[in-house]
Amino acid sequence: MSGADGEGRMDGTHGNSRPPAAERPGPEEATAPPRPAPVPAAGPSPAREPTPAAGSARAPQPVSARESAPAPEPAPAPAPGSRLRRAVPRWAAAVAVFACLAAGTGSGLAATDRTHLPGLATEHDGRWDYGPLEPPARPTGAPRPSAGDPAGTHHGDPRGLLLPPPAGAVPEKGLTGADGRLPVADFVAEYEEEHRAAVREQLTENACRHITSRGWTMPDGTRTRIHLLRFGSAGHAFLTHELAFGSAGTMAHADLAGAGASDLVPDWPLTVGSDAQGRLFAYDEREPYGERRVRHAYIVAGDTVALIVQSVPASGPDGEVPFRQTVVLQYQLLSWAAS
Repeated sequence: MSGADGEGRMDGTHGNSRPPAAERPGPEEATAPPRPAPVPAAGPSPAREPTPAAGSARAPQPVSARESAPAPEPAPAPAPGSRLRRAVPRWAAAVAVFACLAAGTGSGLAATDRTHLPGLATEHDGRWDYGPLEPPARPTGAPRPSAGDPAGTHHGDPRGLLLPPPAGAVPEKGLTGADGRLPVADFVAEYEEEHRAAVREQLTENACRHITSRGWTMPDGTRTRIHLLRFGSAGHAFLTHELAFGSAGTMAHADLAGAGASDLVPDWPLTVGSDAQGRLFAYDEREPYGERRVRHAYIVAGDTVALIVQSVPASGPDGEVPFRQTVVLQYQLLSWAAS
């Protein structure tokens, strides 16, 4: 047996040699538990730029075009008032556009008939359509009754002083002759039999020169007659009205045929308008009415006395509105000729 083998047995090992002392673990290392491995941080860690070695030159970094370009110079501040000068033309143009639109809208509304505009149409109140009225022409150089003519004479054609029929009226044929004049006998027939002689007497004594008349009937049955009695002077016209037609108290002096007694309407004005070139007196038939309700009025203007008679069926329309309209328009015609 070799010496080596004997030496190994003397050590009491299983034939293996001991490790060197440097390789043997100490008592703490042999008993300490193993250390856990470090947990890596979430996400990749940013890469670190390499640190240049001492004494070496640092590599130049690239410069972007934005950083290399010079900074733009600030815009110059606007001169005082320049903004206002630029805004004035714009506001002027806007105002002109709105003015044109307003003018166009206004002209369109003005050119349109009121009754054709929604919300502006006026409900019909019973007035008739007489159309435009104009005073009759006077002869050249003839004075007006109120301008240097004490007689109050209405010059010109008396038919021009008669109110024309309204739209839709049927003229009463045979009322007058071709010249539009009515005989005295036909005129006094407007009154009850007991008053006719007194009316004729006053017409004769006060020199009634002539009577001009016109009449018509409307589709609703309303009948209208207008008589103009012309005298030699305003004084004769006034006396005839007072003695033959004027009120006896509150009653008409001469009752109309078929109307019975008539009362003076108190709420009617004696004059219409500011010129006061005539006086008017309106009467309404007393109840009970007959087959027709009769209203009548007198107008005294200069040398002329006008009688307006209007009747409606008792079971028909009231007729007050067209009666007032007719009387006022006839009054205006006589007043225009006297102003």
